[in-house]
Amino acid sequence: MNGTHKLTITILFFIILLFGISGCTSFKSNLVVDSSKLAGANIAEAANQNSDFEMVRDGMPGGILQMDGFIKMAPDDKELLLSAAESNSGYAFLFVQDKNKPRAAKIFKKAKEYAFRVLKQNPAFEDACDKSKEEFVEALKTFGKEDVPALYLGMNSWLSYIGLANAEDPALLMNLPKVEAMMDRILELDETYKYGAVHAVIGTYHAAKPEIFGGKPKEAKKHFEKAFEISERKFLIWHLLFAKYYTVQVQDQDLFIETLEEAVEAPENLLPEQNFANEAARHKAKALLEKVDTLF
Repeated sequence: MNGTHKLTITILFFIILLFGISGCTSFKSNLVVDSSKLAGANIAEAANQNSDFEMVRDGMPGGILQMDGFIKMAPDDKELLLSAAESNSGYAFLFVQDKNKPRAAKIFKKAKEYAFRVLKQNPAFEDACDKSKEEFVEALKTFGKEDVPALYLGMNSWLSYIGLANAEDPALLMNLPKVEAMMDRILELDETYKYGAVHAVIGTYHAAKPEIFGGKPKEAKKHFEKAFEISERKFLIWHLLFAKYYTVQVQDQDLFIETLEEAVEAPENLLPEQNFANEAARHKAKALLEKVDTLF
């Protein structure tokens, strides 16, 4: 068992020992949740800074299950819900969708639902969520910059779920105008969030489809370039997405290789607070480079 997973289990055991001796009360539940949030924040920070890819990967499922349990005790806690949304979405993207698309779709759907439970605490949004696009857009105007994390997680998880599940349920595509409206609102509120994440998502969205089916490679490139600018090319996930979607769509093999090799050869601690994400990007970039002859 790896160190990160041991630490998570030790903290959880300590909390159960401390608060679980007698019957559960609301007060004790709050203490457990508050303690778990503090521990979880520290573990997440340590995990993000850890460049041991296998260690963090192996510890993620246990952490996700624990968050699910804490959410049952505090179903409206915004911090827990957003942490769970981010963990589920990240796990599905990094470790599941390339191997098991139906399973990844379920995990993205779960992440979307967690994020939307936060967004729906805004009465205007909850009321407009299932209504017309126009009403949905008006409700989005009631969110501010502090709501960008929930908006981003909701948008990205929703888009990922639609992308994976629409073959089985084509009606999901009807939600894309609302997803696009969420992209636009995030751009208005904070385009720099998470190293320019919204630009990378929009770039992927426009590059994932051939032009004949509505793809927009020029628009995609513009947004990827903005994501690279905001991140100073230090967040290597953007290299992976740019190569996988944009360079393949425009069939630029040289740019594909150049971009992925830049990620593979990037120095350790290029972005210390995101060592794990960058190490994961390196692993996936190496695997993608091996497919060059089938993609071009």
